[in-house]
Amino acid sequence: MYYAAVKKTDIANGPGVRVSLFVSGCTHRCSGCFNSEAWDFNYGREYTEETEQEILRALAPDYIRGLSVLGGEPMEPENRGAVLQLLRAVRRQFPDKDIWCYTGFDYEKDLLRRSGHSEDLHKRPAEDEIMQILSMTDVLVDGEFVKERKNLRLAFRGSENQRLIDVQASLRQNETVCLTEF
Repeated sequence: MYYAAVKKTDIANGPGVRVSLFVSGCTHRCSGCFNSEAWDFNYGREYTEETEQEILRALAPDYIRGLSVLGGEPMEPENRGAVLQLLRAVRRQFPDKDIWCYTGFDYEKDLLRRSGHSEDLHKRPAEDEIMQILSMTDVLVDGEFVKERKNLRLAFRGSENQRLIDVQASLRQNETVCLTEF
């Protein structure tokens, strides 16, 4: 996996001061995307063990609320393995920090269906990465950016079709629970 940037004090992509990883590679190619250079899967630098350690060190201070993973597209098959490995390390080292993930995929139609959530998860073990990522994600911002629905007044998202999903509540209740407090 390649990545476009690591922001160590980001206040735009989730509440509080956060560390944000912008992965490279996206097949959505939304018109008006703020990060179109990261559509290329080879854009930026190669994600390595040193990159992961840099992110973990940046998460250590008490004033850092959590990690945001965006892109590009973290849920692209090419990116899922490294994203999953990072989320496992964050959960292990910083269980009280929250994790936000931004995706152009639709939670119900794309992620749950692809993961086999509505089927037997063991039938499609490669797709189980999606459910593992979701199991460690607190908030998922889903949906492609739609230029015609752009709204600068929205917190933590760019267009009105995008949702802030409480992933853990959604998985527990087996229905999508959207956050409204932002």
